[in-house]
Amino acid sequence: MSKKGSNKLDNPVWHSLSESHKEYAIAYDDTLFYDPEYCPFGAALNTKKSSNAIAQYSTLSDNFFIVGEKPEIPTNLKIANELVCLQMIISELIDIPIIDTIIKLKESHREDLLELVKIVYPEYFKSKTATLGNYYGIYKDEQLVAVTGERMQMIDFIEVSAVITHPDYLGKGYAKQLVAHTANTILNQNKTAFLHVYEKNFGAIKLYEKLGFKTRRKISFWNFTKK
Repeated sequence: MSKKGSNKLDNPVWHSLSESHKEYAIAYDDTLFYDPEYCPFGAALNTKKSSNAIAQYSTLSDNFFIVGEKPEIPTNLKIANELVCLQMIISELIDIPIIDTIIKLKESHREDLLELVKIVYPEYFKSKTATLGNYYGIYKDEQLVAVTGERMQMIDFIEVSAVITHPDYLGKGYAKQLVAHTANTILNQNKTAFLHVYEKNFGAIKLYEKLGFKTRRKISFWNFTKK
């Protein structure tokens, strides 16, 4: 990838909280965390010296993720899981037909969004996650059935996130259209779109590759919980 500053994607949480999302940051020296009401993620500049910061943040949240290199583990916590994801990027507009009506979600849609998330995607989505970026949705029969939004943000990069379809509405191409719409909106701002997908979520990976996303690297999400 030739985009200037692309190495920031090696530590996307830290750089998001240093740049576009600075207002949501909780800082302990060189380790930065999102306010837990917004996002359960943190990252360190030096993971070998992050144990104290992680222990302090655990007083605010008892279940969260450190993204990037494996960090030190405080004595009061354990790593419950290592979620290995592909970090995928796209820098060219996606040319597919949009056949369903996509709307930008507003505060008036928030309850519908949280209800859909509760069904499909509860562990990563917090009460204020949707304020981190723009969200787009498709309604059918006055029900929100599919969404895609933005999460981490830097000066040159915005993450496509929360690709969610109600289980009763799978296989209708909604996610494909919403990801294309969201990524194109980002690209039209002269920014690069990126996303994270679990390395064994083969269906989603295949969809993203068809749209033109390319795998940049693998990155780990280390899930910390209390012992």
